Amino acid sequence: MCVERLQQVADFIDIRKRNCIIRGQRMIVLLTVFFAIMSSNGQTQPVVVADSLTRQALSCASVFDRNGKAAGITDGKGRLPYISGDMFPITIRYLGFHETRLDSIAGDSVFLKELTTELPEIVVESRQHKLLHILAYVREYSTLSTYTDTVFLFREKMVDYMIVPDRKIKFKGWHAPRVLKSKSYYRFTDSQGLDSVSDRCNHHFSWSDWIGIISSAGLPARLRNVSMGTDTVMGRYSPAEIWTKKEDRISIDINVLADTTSRKWVRNLSSFFKEYLDFENFRLRYNYADVIRGDSLSVIDLSAYSFAIESNGRGREMFRFNKKDEPFFVNTFAEVYILDKEYITVKEAKKWERRKFETDAFDIIEPAEAPALQASVMDLVARVNEISHDDVRLDFTPDRRLMGRGVRKQNIGRRALSLLKQVTGITNIRSRRNFDRNWNDFRKSRNNKNRKINDK
Repeated sequence: MCVERLQQVADFIDIRKRNCIIRGQRMIVLLTVFFAIMSSNGQTQPVVVADSLTRQALSCASVFDRNGKAAGITDGKGRLPYISGDMFPITIRYLGFHETRLDSIAGDSVFLKELTTELPEIVVESRQHKLLHILAYVREYSTLSTYTDTVFLFREKMVDYMIVPDRKIKFKGWHAPRVLKSKSYYRFTDSQGLDSVSDRCNHHFSWSDWIGIISSAGLPARLRNVSMGTDTVMGRYSPAEIWTKKEDRISIDINVLADTTSRKWVRNLSSFFKEYLDFENFRLRYNYADVIRGDSLSVIDLSAYSFAIESNGRGREMFRFNKKDEPFFVNTFAEVYILDKEYITVKEAKKWERRKFETDAFDIIEPAEAPALQASVMDLVARVNEISHDDVRLDFTPDRRLMGRGVRKQNIGRRALSLLKQVTGITNIRSRRNFDRNWNDFRKSRNNKNRKINDK
């Protein structure tokens, strides 16, 4: 009995061994097939994007797929995100460098060549010219996605900033980009792949209007007396700021989510960090040129900046894009190129503030260093430009159930009183007073809230 029992145990062990060998062989076959498919459709190993001159890895480089949609950014070590085969050809873009187009992944490195830019000259005519007015060109790519629909936006804008260097000047100015002229191109796609295009959309989901500039920033001590070097400011778990200096050019790569102190670069968004919104990625890059000051950076030296933002949602109940309570995701990448800087008087600044100029006279000026648009984006622009708005209006049939005369009866006494108010201007004066009072109340409450945030 003992011999038979031992033989059964040996047979059982032998069967288990054979089964393990068969499973292992099957796993090897499956892995071989998997990697064969991966090698034919996309990348199989980490690919690093680096500076062609210094061989330094470039973090936060943006990657665009064949349709012009942002596919992700490089990580802190410059490694590309996973790129599937159907996304090629891809475009890698990094502010201050020539962009690169890849039809496939070959090798473990992609090198970008640095782009040399020249800042416009600044002329100070007299001591009365104390405010710095800046004109810039903005190019942005934004995507709004739900489980069923996608909205892709390509937009070009002319914006301006008004910087007040001296706090004694009784003029507030503005550090966020103010839109002077804009052209938008939307593509709407559903889950079946059907799409349509337009130059307008009822939902504002872009982040580009919130990211502005700062007047100055202190230079890290390690970079003050050297011609070339890098310095890293650590956040709680990862680098928050990476400073790079090359002669008179300085760049700053900022991970806003790495530390709360990094929010000083995006003060306009301070309220969004508190609640109701989940940022998954928030990166900034500022480029400065012709820097001659040894211990600080000035907005005078700013040549361009870019940002990449990925968020789950877009503010508390800002809109309902599709179904009620359906989650939506927003991805915005934008580049801002400084076109012109000029010191002006307070009187001239007030004219700019009141928009005492013809907006139609403005053209959207594309800087020479801006990369050429991808073919897919050019196709979108062409499709939108072919839209005939007159034909759209003629083809639209209004719902007569929603139509009405829009006439309200009014007695003679009230009508005479209303006419008298219009003649004397009482109505306009009262409405203007109400507006000023409401605006002042809002501004005081916002200033108090910002002051409490800064004190913390």
